[in-house]
Amino acid sequence: MIPGPQNAITDIEGLKVGNAQDDALKSGVTVLTADVPFTASVSVLGGAPGTRETDLLAPDKSVAQVDALVLSGGSAYGLDACSGVVAALRDAGRGYRVGSAIIPLVPGAIIFDLLSGGDKSWDASPYPALGRAAFEAATTSTPIGTVGAGTGAMTAMMKGGLGTASLVLDNGITVAALVAANPMGSVTTPGEKHFWAAPYEIDGEFGGLGPDPNSGLGRTLTSRKLTAMLERANTTIAILATDAALDKAQCQRVAIAAHDGIARACVPAHSPGDGDLVFSVSTGAKPASAPTDLGLIGHAAALCLARAIARGVHAASAAPDDLLPTWGTLNAQT
Repeated sequence: MIPGPQNAITDIEGLKVGNAQDDALKSGVTVLTADVPFTASVSVLGGAPGTRETDLLAPDKSVAQVDALVLSGGSAYGLDACSGVVAALRDAGRGYRVGSAIIPLVPGAIIFDLLSGGDKSWDASPYPALGRAAFEAATTSTPIGTVGAGTGAMTAMMKGGLGTASLVLDNGITVAALVAANPMGSVTTPGEKHFWAAPYEIDGEFGGLGPDPNSGLGRTLTSRKLTAMLERANTTIAILATDAALDKAQCQRVAIAAHDGIARACVPAHSPGDGDLVFSVSTGAKPASAPTDLGLIGHAAALCLARAIARGVHAASAAPDDLLPTWGTLNAQT
């Protein structure tokens, strides 16, 4: 298994990612879409999720495909970013058709970044406009760090961010992750240098420092983030995608397996105050016929998600009025 050409979710042909953010707000939106609908499901393991339209992604629900997925800052306000995407899709004549009616299907999830700094004293919610702008900016490349839904993200000890990673399997199937990393837990071991995801790093993609050589890790849960804000200011939300032909039930199984990537990269993970959620997407371009394909795709999804979390945090950039330092700032001082 090797990374795709961009080491990004847009290595999967047909997928596009758009980002929009307001630096004064310290928040933003990320949209995954394609020119045609795609199969999707979801798995929620965090104790404090914020979601829209996720019920329709259950395997027993009638609609099999959606038009876009949204990752947004803004907590409950950020769910309105989906409305901006819905409006843009309707204007483009895209959506699920019932007679003459067009219904764009846009599930979404949010992170809590309302206490991450920035001016949140808006008169009207900025998120519908940010959602529309992100959708309209969608391209076949995926920037990482302090961008889109990762703009206001924070981890326990440093700024979080938007991350992505991909793997091309030996059978030619591509698996990739896109994540807004904003967990309650840390993504680095004590000392803020070594990433928990280091064993899964490829070609120095987040610093190349390797695993922490110390033993007994994981027992200290110091958090600058908890000192700066409420304990519920958390969540890691992600999209896992593959070009393998999977149905909704299989997509859900991949989403469940991918949660292991959060647990490998964030300590602790899936806490009562986290809203950890993974969407899973299939474009259906390639057959997944071998009995072992689904398990391999799930394994690769967890690897990609762990790497994507670390990449997003590693790439975060400093901005005025940040509450926490970036990984780069912390390690420039040592």
